[in-house]
Amino acid sequence: MTTEDIEHLAALLKQRSGLILGTEKTYLIESRLSPVARKEGFSNVAALLTSLRTRRDEKLIYAVTDAMTTNETFFFRDKTPFDQFKSDVLPALAKARLSGDLKIWCAACSTGQEPYSLAMMMEELRPQYPRIKLDILATDISERCLEKAQAGLYTQFEVQRGLPIQMMVKHFEKVDDMWRLSSKIRQAVRFKKLNLLEDLRLVGRQDVVYCRNVLIYFDIETKRRVLEQISTLLPDDGFLFLGAAETVLGITDAFKPMPGTRGLYIKNPAASTSAMPRLRAGAA
Repeated sequence: MTTEDIEHLAALLKQRSGLILGTEKTYLIESRLSPVARKEGFSNVAALLTSLRTRRDEKLIYAVTDAMTTNETFFFRDKTPFDQFKSDVLPALAKARLSGDLKIWCAACSTGQEPYSLAMMMEELRPQYPRIKLDILATDISERCLEKAQAGLYTQFEVQRGLPIQMMVKHFEKVDDMWRLSSKIRQAVRFKKLNLLEDLRLVGRQDVVYCRNVLIYFDIETKRRVLEQISTLLPDDGFLFLGAAETVLGITDAFKPMPGTRGLYIKNPAASTSAMPRLRAGAA
């Protein structure tokens, strides 16, 4: 692989997905693109990268971008964001939303474990919140991941990672050597393809946004742009969840940490973002 090929790949990934391919991560190129090279008929990754640089092939560009993005996820990942939703976020919004309608957006949902975790948890909490109607939107840039998410079909290893055994028994059925989520839980989540570099007004108003473990792959300016767009989707009492290694500090003043919590943010009333016009709290 030539320096020119790697630099072209890095520029392409940033343009198409926001992903920053640092020099310390070039080892990922060989491991993640080798399967793509074989599938597309190239002798090796170097030949694939040369073709990528010398001719415009949208199908190949998409396959490379999809392979290079990180899709690590599992049920109830990091646990804390789900505990905080149960103890802090849900009670506050249930009290504030007289209609009972709550909208949650899971950005960069990968293969669906995060939104499905929320749907299962809400099902468990249904007796306490009988009038709450949860609308969960889950988006990702990868069609491959979205197809798997919509199918709700997971391996033994995937259902064992973070999923309480009682939930597995209650909400999954065995299908050969796989486990499929119940139709009730699958129907509780809407999946849609979306690139976070796009105009996020398409998402519409949300009460809660989970945007975890994706901003770490963006540069500062892209992080700021995404966060400030998200802020326009949330009402003044909305909530934002970020990953444990992510923060808004030093990036934007559109959000501030919620006191006494980690990874949970609320809108900063003193901020004046100019990313786009503020959406009305009731706008769809």
